Amino acid sequence: MHTNLIILAGGASSRMKKKTSYEGLSEEEMLQANKRSKGLIGVGPNGRPLMDYLLYNAKQAGYKKIYIVISEQGGLFKEFYGNNNRNNAFHGLNISFSIQYIPEGRVKPFGTADALFQTVVQYPELNTQYYTVCNSDNLYSYKALLALRNTNSDNAFISYSRGALEFPSERISRFALAKLGEENCLLDIIEKPDSKEAENYRDASGKLRVSMNAFKFKGSMLVDYLKNCPINSERNEKELPTALLNMLADYPNSTIGIPFSEHVPDLTAKEDIIAVKEYLSKYYKKLNWDIVINDIAT
Repeated sequence: MHTNLIILAGGASSRMKKKTSYEGLSEEEMLQANKRSKGLIGVGPNGRPLMDYLLYNAKQAGYKKIYIVISEQGGLFKEFYGNNNRNNAFHGLNISFSIQYIPEGRVKPFGTADALFQTVVQYPELNTQYYTVCNSDNLYSYKALLALRNTNSDNAFISYSRGALEFPSERISRFALAKLGEENCLLDIIEKPDSKEAENYRDASGKLRVSMNAFKFKGSMLVDYLKNCPINSERNEKELPTALLNMLADYPNSTIGIPFSEHVPDLTAKEDIIAVKEYLSKYYKKLNWDIVINDIAT
């Protein structure tokens, strides 16, 4: 089983920074939402960020080497998780940073495929290994992260039941759907399906499946598709699902969806901060870094 986890945290957090009429946040929370990367917003006791909880679950799942993708202005991550570019010790984890540089002529990062490509350029050893990739603003369970380590498939993603996600229905309806074939092999990712079209993509168990951007990849198989990822014409970014689908065109049946039915706390907009704080106070009363929940993870 691999022990590499890449956490994407170099994005511009545009939706979090949008103005809102929501009045449930403190002045400090509003300030952090407008200034910080989403994974660093203080949602835990003593102002600790969501990233703590993601790293905690990663440790419980048996990951050892963590690569956090930050922007050129991502110095606050180093204040929390280590001053060195590489090999910082944090509660038994080895944390390194990669920087997602913004190309000349752009004002925003070039998307998730670009973030991952810049990381494997800075850490080329990843191109000969397996690794997991996930967002910094979602709290994936240790069981989901462990499932990505345990699978024998070269490439995989957590295939979440759409009905188990505790988001407003209007928000859920915007999620892309995963089209799965036999043995849960990924066939396609369907962007913005309408409600009638969505019914065509239920899996063998009758569930609609979505990706929350938790993937396992074989580095040597994916790298060229990251490098040559086309730009999404609507969002003007190079997106990881596009690179994945292009890889699937050449390597069909190489990626499976691992079925899960659970909620994934998410920090997308300011309104999410209160919900995430409530979730953490209910399910993560204390982080005990010295205990590993599941012996399989070690």
